Amino acid sequence: MAETKKTLAESAQAAIARTILGYVQGGDPDVQLPKILRAVDVLMPNDYLVEQRALFHQVIDDPDNNWMTLLRSLWTDIDPGVREKAIENFLVNASLIGLRRQDAAAAEHGCNVPWAMLVDPTSACNLHCTGCWAAEYGDRLNLSFEELDSIVEQGKELGVFFYLFSGGEPLVRKRDIIRLCEKHDDCAFTAFTNATLIDDTLAEDMLRVGNFIPAISVEGFEEATDARRGSGMYRAVVHAMAVLKRHRLPFGVSCCYTHENAASIGSEAFIDDLVARGAKFAWFFTYMPVGASAPTDLLATAEDRAFMYRQIRAFRKTKPIFTMDFWNDGEFTQGCIAGGRRYLHINANGDIEPCAFIHFSDANIRTTPILEALKRPLFMAYHDNQPFNDNHLRPCPVLDNKDRLAQMVAASGAHSTDLEEPEDAAALCAKTHATADHWAPVAQSLWEEGHWTSGPNAGRRK
Repeated sequence: MAETKKTLAESAQAAIARTILGYVQGGDPDVQLPKILRAVDVLMPNDYLVEQRALFHQVIDDPDNNWMTLLRSLWTDIDPGVREKAIENFLVNASLIGLRRQDAAAAEHGCNVPWAMLVDPTSACNLHCTGCWAAEYGDRLNLSFEELDSIVEQGKELGVFFYLFSGGEPLVRKRDIIRLCEKHDDCAFTAFTNATLIDDTLAEDMLRVGNFIPAISVEGFEEATDARRGSGMYRAVVHAMAVLKRHRLPFGVSCCYTHENAASIGSEAFIDDLVARGAKFAWFFTYMPVGASAPTDLLATAEDRAFMYRQIRAFRKTKPIFTMDFWNDGEFTQGCIAGGRRYLHINANGDIEPCAFIHFSDANIRTTPILEALKRPLFMAYHDNQPFNDNHLRPCPVLDNKDRLAQMVAASGAHSTDLEEPEDAAALCAKTHATADHWAPVAQSLWEEGHWTSGPNAGRRK
């Protein structure tokens, strides 16, 4: 198995961390979790991940809260070997070792260095979901196993130990994905999948490698999911969840909310159903009209987005599931995370893009190393302009800040990576002008509700 190339300091930290991971092996989580957190406090400098550690202290000090219920479920619901591998790869490699490498590389090279990479192994997909560009490419675009392996090797040198797969349907390449998991057992892998290719055989492979966790795409309950993804797709999703739960494997969901399904996705009943089926996390995205022919009537309204903002924050106080809303949580990431600031995207043609929703590039992995791409004009435009708004509830250079993407694309000389119908960046931005205008005053109101906006005590309200 591949071993992370560590410095002496990293090796010492990892050795200590592995003794801590002995607490993960079994026993009572109410006893083990405080031991783990105390050991993490000893391992990490006092000024490192301060807010995150304080949050975990709050959670563990209150045994009756919903977050503690979620953490306990990792002991009761998940295979011990998978649990241990996930905690080691996220806590030790992606955080303890990875964040330091990323910070050092960013300081040395004066550019963004990501925490995660999103990669499309293939453009092939067995569905044709409304508003999705992937199926338009057919099955002719693929990254070879050697290219995928090189991406991971380059990433680990920079401190990246977390890789996500999209597509296309990434599990069309599930043999190669499992092979990557085997070779890079120090990394965490996940995939945004429609779940139709999840079966007992794949589940057994996942148990064996221990470092692959799927995020299943679902649009709400049956009516909403089938309306966008096709008849019978909700039943396929439910079946896949049952397979994973039976094998004691962790999984989550990926939800794209639109004007048509926000009420379904944001309902308490939907979240409760996910928890009951065994989901441990739910990632929420809002619809983007990517592609020259993409419909705009699916765009979430300002009211839809405010509804999701309030609902997800309410769920975090009561539901045992980890939720993230990649637009409305901009306040926690200080704005846009794309352009290598926290992540980047590599499509099935090898184009290195700032974001899964930004189909423009000035570099390709077949000719340009990832570090060099991070220093090229398009990614440096992100680096130099982030955050795009002081109100971090308006993080996006397309959806929230009119024409910012078009300006960066024009200045960098980047080209459209859409192979079917290349789209002008200004035209893409124009499709969201009205949405940005309507969201701005709502975002300002929400921001003022949650923050002191001026004076010596400016910051988050308690």
